[in-house]
Amino acid sequence: MSGNGNAAATALARIQTDSVVATLKALYPGLQFEIIAMSTTGDKILDTALSKIGEKSLFTKELEHALEKNEVDLVVHSLKDLPTVLPPGFTIGAICKRENPHDAVVFHPKFVGKTLETLPEKSVVGTSSLRRAAQLQRKFSHLEFRSIRGNLNTRLRKLDEQQEFSAIILATAGLQRMGWHNRVGQGALGVEVRAKDQDILDLVGVLHDPETLLRCIAERAFLRHLEGGCSVPVAVHTAMKDGQLYLTGGVWSLDGSDSIQDTMQATIHVPAQHEDGPEDDPQLVGITARNIPRGPQLAAQNLGISLANLLLSKGAKNILDVARQLNDAH
Repeated sequence: MSGNGNAAATALARIQTDSVVATLKALYPGLQFEIIAMSTTGDKILDTALSKIGEKSLFTKELEHALEKNEVDLVVHSLKDLPTVLPPGFTIGAICKRENPHDAVVFHPKFVGKTLETLPEKSVVGTSSLRRAAQLQRKFSHLEFRSIRGNLNTRLRKLDEQQEFSAIILATAGLQRMGWHNRVGQGALGVEVRAKDQDILDLVGVLHDPETLLRCIAERAFLRHLEGGCSVPVAVHTAMKDGQLYLTGGVWSLDGSDSIQDTMQATIHVPAQHEDGPEDDPQLVGITARNIPRGPQLAAQNLGISLANLLLSKGAKNILDVARQLNDAH
């Protein structure tokens, strides 16, 4: 089993991997699990914004190479790091129950007690996400937003010890997994495996959380249809209530001045965890879930595609094309 991250960036990846291993050990007490820490391109390139690197598999390529060579049997990822189209031969064999998916604002010690709205004019806020920057620029036009890279420890140290940033934006789930609740994926973990390795698929399939799975299928279908990635500001959020899956999505210009957002919903039954699923090739948006019925999975995927088409009909393609061009030009 592998968790991505180099020695400096391993803490969160190791915590996430350990949580999956602990669950598997409880389910399969007779099995032994060896954890191998590995580095990825995304871990090593820390002086360039993610949107500028131009590599779609920043946090997965090296790990998938190890999977392909049978050096490891499964890899634990933050689901947000996995492209919506996986290379041939790989699949997401499990999606664990999602933690808090929200973003968190962490302030420089001298601004404790402030909010983004009350930060001084031209205060600099750090984020590694074009989506976060575009959304916040639209609402807090008095602030400046700059790229900040590195693992959580590095970014918090940059915030606390340097004077460049007044605040930084981080994923709440990462802070909580690290035990830093006082400073408050996203939120969902995905386990990637070899697509044809049925033994491993059966092993990790029990980790699927049905509701999180269906929500992530809808989200990934939306992103795939819009060709959303690190180089464009695209956001999506789901909520399940009273048998209805609500999907909200949006696209933004780089400066946040232009945006299109909408919400759609569909009636989707969340099945019991171990109901029989499809017997044929069941991959949807890179996810294999043989123990979840096909119907709810297809309904979730169709919801994502429908919302993407709705946004495209309202002009989303033009906003995204301009955003890509501007991002490539800078």
